[in-house]
Amino acid sequence: MTPARILITGASGFVGPYVLAACERDFPDATMIRGSADITDRAAVSEMVKEARPDAVIHLAGIASVTAARTDPDRAYAVNLNGTLNLAFTLLECQPNALLVHAGSSECYGDSFRAGVPLDECAALAPLNTYAASKAAADLALGALAAESGLRLVRLRSFNHTGPGQSTAFVIPAFAAQIANIRAGTKDAVIHVGNLAAERDFLDVRDVAAAFARVIARCETLEPGAVFNIASGTPRRIGDILNMLIEASGIHIEIKTDQTLMRPVDIQRTSGNAAKAQRLLDWVPSIPFETTLGDVLASF
Repeated sequence: MTPARILITGASGFVGPYVLAACERDFPDATMIRGSADITDRAAVSEMVKEARPDAVIHLAGIASVTAARTDPDRAYAVNLNGTLNLAFTLLECQPNALLVHAGSSECYGDSFRAGVPLDECAALAPLNTYAASKAAADLALGALAAESGLRLVRLRSFNHTGPGQSTAFVIPAFAAQIANIRAGTKDAVIHVGNLAAERDFLDVRDVAAAFARVIARCETLEPGAVFNIASGTPRRIGDILNMLIEASGIHIEIKTDQTLMRPVDIQRTSGNAAKAQRLLDWVPSIPFETTLGDVLASF
């Protein structure tokens, strides 16, 4: 597919600028449209789609923080579920040939991670927090619309990803920001941490962005409603990541556990199997994890 017009919702968020750059690189002749409508407002979404007339929509807008969703669950469902449905129903009505690429989350697998193996796309969605439940609900609702109403859809379930520009509400930039402040002499040489024993499958945000562009390029060959895990397949212990950041900083730092940073429910290890993305999208992560950490640290 060579789209003439690509609409990106949530283009001003963390992932948005990276997706925009990836699409500009892969589709230099396409017009990129930054969607700014409140997706909880159906009329505003309809106006946005009618004005944009997109061939493809990359839907990034959403509540992305587990803590923010837990704090305001009504808002999380309004944005992540109802807002997504507003966009899907509007596309079916106004732009039925447009492709919708939905930014899902590996958090949706939740309790399925207890199996202790890298999960593929056939694993059950078993969310364990409000954020994950809101994303899983949207994922399933979109799949039903693809099957029942012909929505042109691809769903990406991305695993943990980070990079410069990510909020300090997330673990790696939270560590990096504290280290930068310590190095600058504006903070005592102590880092407060949550569960360091947990292991997570991390990616560079630029690799995730590349996957979105790859979906658009390959969409004509994909099954309706296709689902892809975007994962490295390598779980990394949070404590080891912190040690890597501290080592890269070149300074001595004390580590203290803070119970307020612990999640009410936590899975020991998450890991994804992205063989399907490699096979059908020709996608594999290409940025070394050490490079990612160095770039995050340098951004503060």
